[in-house]
Amino acid sequence: MDNIILIGFMGVGKGRTSRALAQETGLFAIDTDDLIESMEKKKIRKIFADQGETAFRKLEQKVACWLDKHVAGTIISTGGGFYQVTNLRDLGTVVFLHGSVEYIVENIMAHPNAIKKIKKRPLLSDIEKAKELFDRRLPQYRNLADHIIDIEGRSVAQISRDIIALLKLERRQQ
Repeated sequence: MDNIILIGFMGVGKGRTSRALAQETGLFAIDTDDLIESMEKKKIRKIFADQGETAFRKLEQKVACWLDKHVAGTIISTGGGFYQVTNLRDLGTVVFLHGSVEYIVENIMAHPNAIKKIKKRPLLSDIEKAKELFDRRLPQYRNLADHIIDIEGRSVAQISRDIIALLKLERRQQ
């Protein structure tokens, strides 16, 4: 079975959705940012601060190559810029989780740990810069996606059920 690759803008809920899908299907879920942090023994924001974005993108490509060789039948949630790896479509079925920047920021701000979540995603603290980045990435997300799921106004459980139906995944016996 193919991997399921969740792409989309930062804060859209790729990690939450992958965990819900794993719960529903019994498949494993992994996160590319977690893999990079384990590999480098540093938080993503520290990697960006110490080494810059170019070095970080190289680490994403390294993880993508590792995934291609070693991972199958897995739900893979990705960082917001992971879509730029050269072998994305080789990794599995690409599902783009789509929501507007305003909706994403509104959801994060409503979360009990909003300050921590914004700190983890400093680009979201400047809404205008976030919109510019989102607008640049949106056509690329759409172009790479095998499927697009609109997340606005929907629970993670609803989104997960839609992906299960769309990809004809088997649900785990509860």
